[in-house]
Amino acid sequence: MQSNTISKSVCVIDDDDAVRDSLQALLSVGGESVDTFPDARSFLETYQPETISCALIDVRMPGIDGIELLELLAKRGTLPPVVIITGHGDVQMAVRAMKIGAFDFIEKPFEPDALIERVNAAIRWGKDNFAKAQKVKEAKAHLAPLTPREKDVLKCLLAGLSNKAIASKMELSPRTVEVHRAHIMEKSKAESLSHLVRLCLLAGVEPDDQNLE
Repeated sequence: MQSNTISKSVCVIDDDDAVRDSLQALLSVGGESVDTFPDARSFLETYQPETISCALIDVRMPGIDGIELLELLAKRGTLPPVVIITGHGDVQMAVRAMKIGAFDFIEKPFEPDALIERVNAAIRWGKDNFAKAQKVKEAKAHLAPLTPREKDVLKCLLAGLSNKAIASKMELSPRTVEVHRAHIMEKSKAESLSHLVRLCLLAGVEPDDQNLE
C-alpha cells in the first residue's frame, strides 16, 4: 500500500560551496534528507513549503539576501521552520529575522553538535505547529456549516446564557433557540457541549458577552 506521507528535507541556502557541502554531510549523517541551494532564487524556483522540515538560510548572499528571503516567505504565509546562519557582524540582523518569524539563529563558525540540536529543535517545533494548525483547520471546518443566526446563538451559548436569556436577547421564542442549539450540535458534529466549546476555542470564536446583566 502506498504511503500518503510527504517526504521532507532540510534545505540549506548558502552561497558558500564549502559551507553547503559541510552542512549536507553533517546533517545527512544524522539521517536527514538534505537539499542545497547556492542562492535564494534557485530555492524559490522549487519552493514547496510542505516538503521542507527545516530551512537553514545564510544572511549574507548576493541578490536576495537571507532577510529578504525570509520576508518573502513570511508574506506568502508559508514560512517553514527557519534557522538563520549568521557571521559575527550579523547578530542584529539575525534578531530581526527572528522577529519576522525565524525559529533560531546560529553563528559561524558553529559547533556541529550545536547546529544539529538547533535543527532538530526547529523540526520538532515545525511538527508541533503543523499539528496545531491542523486542529484549528478542522475546528473551523466543523463550524463552517452554521448559518449566521446559528453562529449568533452559539456566541450567546459561549457567554453562558440560558435558552430563555438567548431568546430574550435575540427576540426569538425559547423553542426556536432549542432548535438552533440542536442544529448547531448536529452540524458541528460536536459530541457534547464541552466538545463544542473546545471547537470554538480552537476556531477563535468569541462569546457574545455584550449587554449581559
